[in-house]
Amino acid sequence: MNDLQQAWEWLTDPANWSGPNGIPERTFEQLQISFIAFAIAAAIALPIALVLGHKGRGGFLALNVGNVGRAIPTFALLIIFASWDVVGVGTLAAVLALTLFAIPPLLTNTYTAIRDVDDDAREAAVGVGLSGPQVLFRVEIPLSVRLIFTGIRTSLTQVVATATLAAIVGGGGLGRYIVDGYALQDAGMLLGGAFLVAVLTLFVEVALALCQWLVTPRALRRVPERSRSARSSDLVTVS
Repeated sequence: MNDLQQAWEWLTDPANWSGPNGIPERTFEQLQISFIAFAIAAAIALPIALVLGHKGRGGFLALNVGNVGRAIPTFALLIIFASWDVVGVGTLAAVLALTLFAIPPLLTNTYTAIRDVDDDAREAAVGVGLSGPQVLFRVEIPLSVRLIFTGIRTSLTQVVATATLAAIVGGGGLGRYIVDGYALQDAGMLLGGAFLVAVLTLFVEVALALCQWLVTPRALRRVPERSRSARSSDLVTVS
């Protein structure tokens, strides 16, 4: 029996779809870890990026924090937090590591998106009497929401996939199947777990792509990136 056949039999075994170690429960754990980490990261990164982008300051900080964050391996952060007595092994270590992993794309994309809004759009908004916060929320964010959501998609999709590492430090999620399958030399469990992670990540990516399309203003959905700045001032005027 080859490995793929073993994986198929493991995936189609009803026993693996029920109980505390069943696929639905492990999938829920994977999503729970991912969304908690992403929510914390978004609460930190998005307000900072929006303010810095609106004021046109801190670009060096935003971009370099993003670059440095990408350079630090998530696995290393995971081991560091798990080794820290205050945190210890388990889900908390995974959440903290994934939070730091999720911040860079959110911070960089959001800052860049706000700064890329055409200056004519800002001037038109100020010209009709909008205050600074009004310009941010009624002009800059709507015009840059597509790129902002690209950062959200990148961050959350990467976190869902990387949350598999939580199993290494005793956390839950679909990574348990990979770690346990390797320890038991069970190719069916190992490959089945890897397949589930891939499917879940793809599902999240597709769902976020749909959400991005829905939150993007209708006038911007089919506007090419290179021509969007030329349309910005017109969109502000008609809004």
